[in-house]
Amino acid sequence: MRSLLTATFLLSAAPAFAGVSEVINDHALPGTARFAEATAVLDSAAQADCTSAALQPSYQDAFDAWLGIAHLTLGPLEEDGRGLAIAFWPDTRGMVGRSVARLVADEDPIVEAGDYSEVSIAARGFFALERLLYDEDFADYATDSYSCALVRAMSADLAALGREVDTAWREDFAATLSSAGEAGNSRFLSLREAAQALYTALATGLEFVADQRLGRPMGSFDAPKPQVAEARRSGRSLRNVALSLEALQDFARTLSDQPTPETDAAFDRALTAARALEDPVFAGVADPLGRIRVEALHNDVRAVLETVGEEIAPALGVTVGFNSADGD
Repeated sequence: MRSLLTATFLLSAAPAFAGVSEVINDHALPGTARFAEATAVLDSAAQADCTSAALQPSYQDAFDAWLGIAHLTLGPLEEDGRGLAIAFWPDTRGMVGRSVARLVADEDPIVEAGDYSEVSIAARGFFALERLLYDEDFADYATDSYSCALVRAMSADLAALGREVDTAWREDFAATLSSAGEAGNSRFLSLREAAQALYTALATGLEFVADQRLGRPMGSFDAPKPQVAEARRSGRSLRNVALSLEALQDFARTLSDQPTPETDAAFDRALTAARALEDPVFAGVADPLGRIRVEALHNDVRAVLETVGEEIAPALGVTVGFNSADGD
């Protein structure tokens, strides 16, 4: 579903790999800790008061924390489909809405059975919970209703996923990355491979912001698609872009062990454009003037992707060739 990225890595002279440990200690582990904590708070809030109005602030905070690590698609997030279970988007076939509607209509007993992780992946995570908290067809439920129990099950499931991701990074994957090239490490046979994997995550994350978070609602000039913007029901479409760029900028800074003035400037331009847009769900793509501003932001993000390829990749001894598809 996400953009497919085929990478070809070429060696260059005198690469530096100090950024691997910095990514682990200064970016990944703090991020997974924040996500685990925020989803735990969401779960506690849901158990205390499951109503949509009461739970929305904790939901927003947890989604914010997710965007701090969503780009770390290697390791724990790719294992067991955790990344998709947390955030099933793009949802090109409308599976989230149908899955949630079916659970509510059938009052599926799996909600009370304690094994919610066994449901369809489209009925889990932020986008399924968003339907119940923000969609007018679902959000007006009572505290003694099935929907309330469903909200609590979804929140507990997200908290479990948060714990799993954080634990997997701390107890396994951080050591796997940091011991790249050592005897017994069959995942990363050299520090170069670890650096390559992290750089690919950086590049893929930027591509996802440009082509999915911005490109999907842009559609075409004759057929804009603001209705498919990410998290539009919860009013987060633009916020997700800005927070993703902030996280990716931090990722880029920790990955590189030398100054990256061009990359910093490119990120700053994109973030300035995002913060000035004032179009929270990209409704403006249907208006010619509003569309121009979203297109400009899209171009700014693509420029960041190009700049990291020119400035950070050579320092790591890698170059990445892109062969992208929209994944529909």
